Amino acid sequence: MDPSLAFVENSPLTEMAERVAEPLNRISPISAVDAEKLQKKLLQAGYRSPDAATAFRAIQIVLTLAAPTLAVTLCFILDQPLSNFLIWAVIGAAVGFYLPRYILRKKTLRRQQRITWGLADAMDLMVVAVEAGLGLNAAINRVGEELKNIHPDLHQELELVNLEIRVGQSREEALRNLAERTGVDDIRSFVALLIQADRFGSSIGKAVRVFAESLRTKRRQRAEQTAQKAALKLVFPLTIFLFPVIVLVILGAALLNLIDLFKG
Repeated sequence: MDPSLAFVENSPLTEMAERVAEPLNRISPISAVDAEKLQKKLLQAGYRSPDAATAFRAIQIVLTLAAPTLAVTLCFILDQPLSNFLIWAVIGAAVGFYLPRYILRKKTLRRQQRITWGLADAMDLMVVAVEAGLGLNAAINRVGEELKNIHPDLHQELELVNLEIRVGQSREEALRNLAERTGVDDIRSFVALLIQADRFGSSIGKAVRVFAESLRTKRRQRAEQTAQKAALKLVFPLTIFLFPVIVLVILGAALLNLIDLFKG
């Protein structure tokens, strides 16, 4: 098994954060509902350790306490008034509390984007594997192996699906877990398609081929939409930086002539 797929494997930094988190979580415990939501977000970002939520809470609490302390210390060194102490302490606490959440959200979005871009290639490979005579489980395993170096995030998720099926989970449950772990809409649609085809006994190869074609079309539409947005985003920097230069080049000579005329 790939070491990156271990459920309980922790790095030294994670183990240190867990040791710090234990007394902090006793002081400020997290509810079961919030812990479940946080664990789901961490799974979507690629953190599969069962203690990842505890480590995240420890980092968040430490930063919430350390950031205002650092801000007050800087104000004291700079000899600022007491009102500035309070303002910077509140700002530091807010930054320390929301910064881990912001970083986690960015990492989740980047990972989901990588999985989305790799899904089209995975569908093409799965069509070939299924039409070559492989079963669905063998096709998922084969596609995961082929994507190991090109799309490692999607490879890890497909590898987890195979591991869950091997340990006794049903294929439907393993596929639903895949959709929950990734949080990608295209993955949810693909999982629903496979479950429906499996239940009603329809051709999985034809269903995957149709889905792959629609996914390619959707991918092209997203690229066109991004290109259209890029033209709109360029309006502001062009207006601010390029337009004054053009005006200066065009009217510069005329302005110099007018200045000479008025001076003469």
